[in-house]
Amino acid sequence: MTSAPSEITLFESHLPVTSDNITALQHLADNTPLSKQTLKKTMHNGAVWLESALGTHRLRRAKKRLQRGDILHLYYDEAIQNSVPPAAELIADEGTYSIWNKPYGMYSQGSKWGDHCTIYRWAEQQLQPQRPAFLVHRLDRAASGLIIVAHSKKVAAAFSELFKNRHIQKQYRATVEGSLHHLTLPYMISGEIDNKPAVSKIIATDELENNKTVLTIEIETGRKHQIRKHLAGIDYPIVGDRLYGSEQSAENLQLQSCYLKFNCPVTNTIREYSLF
Repeated sequence: MTSAPSEITLFESHLPVTSDNITALQHLADNTPLSKQTLKKTMHNGAVWLESALGTHRLRRAKKRLQRGDILHLYYDEAIQNSVPPAAELIADEGTYSIWNKPYGMYSQGSKWGDHCTIYRWAEQQLQPQRPAFLVHRLDRAASGLIIVAHSKKVAAAFSELFKNRHIQKQYRATVEGSLHHLTLPYMISGEIDNKPAVSKIIATDELENNKTVLTIEIETGRKHQIRKHLAGIDYPIVGDRLYGSEQSAENLQLQSCYLKFNCPVTNTIREYSLF
């Protein structure tokens, strides 16, 4: 066990189980300084992991009976545990998958310190009837817009293949600094990102009065921060981009996934979802 600081704000513990049939909650309570109430919340929020003969996975059930040789891993960060996820908007519940409008500030993927502020965990807890949720693609925490959540491993794998083979049409809306009236559309931006080819295509522009322009962009590849890097690279950073644009911006990142089109892997029919 790693001892916690007196204020108990950030620590991790790795707790071997030496006797059979003890509950996860009791084992944590016996070996950490956290109260049972706090431990239950921490487990619910995805910061406790069970390592057993079957592998390692998040453990949310406080009453789970442990066996000798198991190991519980606790990753406690008070700031993360106290975070409240912003609400995502359900666009369509298709049964085996759902489409959401992810807000600014919500994560796509969790970490060992928790996952309660992620879109897939939100989907698991909000959908009726409840069902498991699996992430098939990502949006930056600072970006917003349409995201697909699968509800079985089989459907998640099918969507992963669609993304891998570029069979999902995606459009994004970005507000950038400056005027782009001089561009001939469609305007292609290419250049390697992380040593891999990346192509973004500006297909529409809408000039605003305050020397800003709203762009509609399609991407032919899906590299990390691709649109943000490409637009900053041609000197038109996205408004609110504190990483590649102005560090002093008071606005949130003005980048939104606004359109998805694909051949549904479940029904074999064309599906379109738009925020326009």
